[in-house]
Amino acid sequence: MQRLRIRFAKRGRLRFTSHRDFQRALERAVRRAGVPVAYSAGFSPHPRISYAGAAPTGAASEAEYLEIALTRVEDPERVRAALDAALPDGLDVLAVVPAEGAGFAERLQASHWQIEMPGLGAAELGAAVDAFLARGTVEVQRRTKSGLRTFDVRGAVVVAEVADRVAQVDGGPCAILRVVVRHTTPAVRPDDVLTAVRSQADLAPPSPPRMTRLAQGPLDGTSGAVADPLAPGPGVVGA
Repeated sequence: MQRLRIRFAKRGRLRFTSHRDFQRALERAVRRAGVPVAYSAGFSPHPRISYAGAAPTGAASEAEYLEIALTRVEDPERVRAALDAALPDGLDVLAVVPAEGAGFAERLQASHWQIEMPGLGAAELGAAVDAFLARGTVEVQRRTKSGLRTFDVRGAVVVAEVADRVAQVDGGPCAILRVVVRHTTPAVRPDDVLTAVRSQADLAPPSPPRMTRLAQGPLDGTSGAVADPLAPGPGVVGA
């Protein structure tokens, strides 16, 4: 009867929630909130909920998406409020809109990430980023379910820039890197970008980085901006 698209955030300690843990939490929240979710047919029916472009475990996000099918038409704002109240703090439902057309996953073409690097100054990080951008190809290795994979990171990075301002963490500097990464196969994650940047300048941050996805959606190939996939128009949200 109705399909809804949902944008939610993973914040604070909930950034360590795995995708499978989130799925279980959402299904419980759907039941508690009384959302009339549709189920698949067959011997093992399951909720008709599809997820797209999940952030890696350990990364915070302001732009996670899913689509849910309902058995009757509901007010999207009521569904948003009910699910938000039923989910734990840190898993926050930001927007719910009626689904228009098919192929939503194909609209998620790129992600805009902010990476905070405690203990590094902007100049030090900037030199490493410049060295990375000057290369045509920068390969990294990551172990996947299929074994050790080697893939190019540089080709997936559309924008990489160090913020002019430097945050303060525990009394020390904290450089901020902002990157726009095109969604590829295999997926290039923000930690892959950091590995590639470090390899070009022998960069060794003294503290673990903090990664937050600010947006994901259609990519403007000219400006490198990421648009809102829920918006009916171009609506750029991640320049």
